[in-house]
Amino acid sequence: MSNPVTDPSEPAEPGVADPAASPDDVSSVEDEVVAELEESLEETEENDLFPYQAIVLTSFGGPEGPEEVMPFLRRVTGGRGIPDERLEEVAEHYYQFGGKSPINDQNRALIEAIRAELERRELPVPVLFGNRNSEPFLADAFREAAAEGMTRLLSITTSAYSCYSSCRQYREDIAAAQEELLAEGHEVHVDKVRQYWNHPGFSATNARIVTEAVRQRMEAGEGDADAGPGRAAPHLVFVTHSLPDSMDDTSGPGDEEGNLYSTQHTELAAAITAEVRATLGVEVEHDLTYCSRSGPPSQPWLEPDVNDHLRELASRGVRDVVLAPIGFVSDHMEVVFDLDTEAAETAQELGMDLLRVPTVGTDTEFVMGLVDLAMERATQAREEEVELPTWPGDAPRPAVCLPGCCPNLRQAKPAACGSD
Repeated sequence: MSNPVTDPSEPAEPGVADPAASPDDVSSVEDEVVAELEESLEETEENDLFPYQAIVLTSFGGPEGPEEVMPFLRRVTGGRGIPDERLEEVAEHYYQFGGKSPINDQNRALIEAIRAELERRELPVPVLFGNRNSEPFLADAFREAAAEGMTRLLSITTSAYSCYSSCRQYREDIAAAQEELLAEGHEVHVDKVRQYWNHPGFSATNARIVTEAVRQRMEAGEGDADAGPGRAAPHLVFVTHSLPDSMDDTSGPGDEEGNLYSTQHTELAAAITAEVRATLGVEVEHDLTYCSRSGPPSQPWLEPDVNDHLRELASRGVRDVVLAPIGFVSDHMEVVFDLDTEAAETAQELGMDLLRVPTVGTDTEFVMGLVDLAMERATQAREEEVELPTWPGDAPRPAVCLPGCCPNLRQAKPAACGSD
């Protein structure tokens, strides 16, 4: 049948044989199509992100309105038996900000920054968005990819460190989303980049940001008549999310000593402090503290709490503090409430001068590091040799998690991107 909207004088589309064409003409067209497909395949293989067809920014999620707060918190705490009365207390943190967490908007900004960096490097790979606990869910992102014929995906998580809640739980949710898609008749293969606490894109960016904050405090004090000559450097207080002691004890591979989560933070805090000293030529003291504790008082969690530590510093006469949230990628609720609200109020009560350092967010150096991590993982997937830059130390975390790494202490679940 002829196409009534096609002008007979126009040449046939590539790959569509003209019924009146000779066998030689048809063979010529077929050869042309095969050549085009081979050329396209070669271009794909030359892409530094091959074999991945899309990147999925994988994050925790957060409510985007008051009506989403309680459903979000129930998903986060599912299976733990936490009553709604306790969740309502946590919900108040969100209601103070209109019921909206800043995390999704920050992740959208990060996605745009990653896309821009990919475009700059001429890497034509789309970036999708999938959350563990709020829309758009991971399964939604995988479903979107599958609908476009993309079945080989790479996850970049917004969590840099190693423990159950910041690594294996993400892997569990990736596996659950894969199973959901498989039940719909779509199979997607997902890898992830390594935990990047000591990839320079994250660690060196934090060092630069903290160094500039200390420099800012030192310069601000030069004109302070009350400070006197030789003003001391501010006290550095690093902050990360607290965990149950049991989760920290089991963080890391099953055949190692554990406590990998707290060790990583301790090492990075010390390395950043050494960098500040070397760059600015000043003596500066530092401590590692924790925030966002939850759970029953009877359950031991990592300490000291940042507010308790500020009080302890004040009792020692410390009045100038730089607060560095190295445990977080962006200024989400744990930062804007626990630090910018509660810790800031504590510092004010104590008469402290407190400067909170920005998170890495969409810092250019951090974004470039994420793309470097994606290219690194793609090189590994192609079974090619690749350099794995680290700072501090010389021990990068594996992109394929080792057996028994950061176990789920409540219930064993399937987990993607691992060897167990």
